[in-house]
Amino acid sequence: MQSPKVASAERRATLLHAGARVAKSVSSILDPDRLLRRTVDIICDEFGFYYAGVFLLDETGHWAVLRAGRGMAGASMIAQGHKLAVGGNSMIGAATGRGEARIALDVGEEAVFFRNPYLPQTRSEMALPLMVGNEIIGALTVQSTEEAAFTQEDIETLQSMADQLAIAIKNSRLYRENQMLLRQAERRARLLHAANEVGRRAAAILDLSELLNKAVDIICDAYGFYYAGVFLVDETGHWAVLRAGRGEAGRAMIEAGHRLEVSGNSMIGAATGRREARIALDVGEEKVHFKNPHLPHTRSEMALPLAVGDTVLGAVTVQSIEERAFSEDDIVTLQTMADHLGVAINNAYLLQELERTHAELLRTKTYEALTASTTQAIHWIGNKALPITTTIARMQTDLTTNTIDLESWRDDLDLIDESARLIVQVKENLIGPAREQQPRPAMLEDVLRSAAFHSQLPEDRLTINVTAENPMILADTTQLARAFRNLLRNALEAKATQVVVSIAPSEERGFIEMRISDDGEGIEEEMLNKVWAAFITTKGPSHNGLGLPATLHIIAQTDGRITLESTKGQGTTMSILFPAMPQGKAQEANWGGVPENILLIDDNDKWASFAESTLTEAGKQVTRDTTMDGAAKADIILVDEALKTTPLADVLAALESVGAIERTKIITPAMNVERITSYLQAGVKDVMLKPYTAADLAHVLS
Repeated sequence: MQSPKVASAERRATLLHAGARVAKSVSSILDPDRLLRRTVDIICDEFGFYYAGVFLLDETGHWAVLRAGRGMAGASMIAQGHKLAVGGNSMIGAATGRGEARIALDVGEEAVFFRNPYLPQTRSEMALPLMVGNEIIGALTVQSTEEAAFTQEDIETLQSMADQLAIAIKNSRLYRENQMLLRQAERRARLLHAANEVGRRAAAILDLSELLNKAVDIICDAYGFYYAGVFLVDETGHWAVLRAGRGEAGRAMIEAGHRLEVSGNSMIGAATGRREARIALDVGEEKVHFKNPHLPHTRSEMALPLAVGDTVLGAVTVQSIEERAFSEDDIVTLQTMADHLGVAINNAYLLQELERTHAELLRTKTYEALTASTTQAIHWIGNKALPITTTIARMQTDLTTNTIDLESWRDDLDLIDESARLIVQVKENLIGPAREQQPRPAMLEDVLRSAAFHSQLPEDRLTINVTAENPMILADTTQLARAFRNLLRNALEAKATQVVVSIAPSEERGFIEMRISDDGEGIEEEMLNKVWAAFITTKGPSHNGLGLPATLHIIAQTDGRITLESTKGQGTTMSILFPAMPQGKAQEANWGGVPENILLIDDNDKWASFAESTLTEAGKQVTRDTTMDGAAKADIILVDEALKTTPLADVLAALESVGAIERTKIITPAMNVERITSYLQAGVKDVMLKPYTAADLAHVLS
């Protein structure tokens, strides 16, 4: 049998070992929750006690709240928010209220014992205050199933543990506060960076749509918010219209034309109507909150006015799925961001107004130039028509007097024929041989290649460089091809050996730039400002001087601009700016009536690649070739008019020989009455404008 002294020594060693483990744990664990859980486990494991728990005082100082407890009992009490009144009728209440240890050797006889249904087997309990200096921060409870379970050594060891634990808790709280301050500093730095980023981008982005979409993305990414949106006040001043919104919710509301009444019963209405920020920490209780079915998870919302001077341009809404989500830092930096954004929006408005003014000025000057050219054309046509009328009058006199001189009549008819041809030539140069069409999507490179083909510009003398993927504009491609033919013919007539064309996005946002450079004879400096006028030419009397005026007219119809640079003896460069086709929602293609088997007879160019890939994606069987091998099986045959590898006449003859000509459609960017007539006479089914979108391609084939 073990002697009492040996048992006491072993007990003391166990207690010292347990105290050392607690000391090691409390010195190495900085997470408060983990620290408390680890402490109660060590106490119960090393001492063999039934239960241990740690209570900490709440912010009010009125309650001691259980923060860690052993086993299922502890977990259940924590889940139910178990707490005891400081100074109340409990062991913990007494320890926290008076800062004194309390020991109940038989809890059934202890007046302040709290009868706990989760711990029915407790017979002894000890409550030790957790103190740092004179500050009570909580208490430690240790419970046993035995009566008089605590020795003096237990009490001393456990009080030492409690003192160490109190210091560790204090240190962990300081650590957590420091970490929180560090995170706040990092967040503040991130928010300031986000505000500066919006300011920087706002200074660089003058396209309003791009600016607003970038702003909402930066806000949500930097702050971690659920949603952000930008409303702008419309021209009436009565409505704030959503112009940019985060994610699918934003897109859906913009498509639905979402708007809120200025000064109305919404956060945005209040911000735009009163020019003051509105914050709802719980939108369920906010009177002016707009309940939005697209944003059902919103719990906090902030609306900040966008203002410049005394003018309110709109408002920014920022929303979170958490209640009370906005810190003081959020509010300050977001208001700074809103101020930056307001200035940028105002700048974008000013730029739009400047562009409208510039466009109107350009349009006025263009109309003036066209009016002047038209006036000159009328005088010119009148001069050419005069010999016709006088000659016809003379011929009528001869008929009346029956004094017909056949030789004289032949001369008169030659004069009429020459004058009529000149008048037709002027008409075709100024207006073109085909009726003008509505502007439609057009692939610049393809229209240019067609113009080069019909201008008979040798392929080895033409270089085309395109830096964007199929740049598209809106234009009447027949008229546009005529303008390009005029410019390429000018280069050939100027004895150019090389023509280099570049197509790329312009430095001026929203425009595509085409530069056509040649190494021809060039133009003398004194003629540079005169060549745009009708009937002014540098090529001698055999030319009418109508090519460049007609080109100017066509480019102006696309809302584009053309300028000329030239040096005598070195060559000429034409620079043309076209408005890029807006990137709106594409029209859906209807493939229902399109045949399944399609033969595409075309060269290996970008348009052919577009057509082949589009038809393949639509589930059609497509064969692309310059031979007629698949003609017999094809449901429909598309032939590019500007074929370089095989003469078009040979292609049509081959299709006629295999009985496929009636299933053939010729596609061209530019309609020409004479050529259309010849193709139809050859038996082709139709001649159609070349499609440059999936919807137009489906329409051509259906």
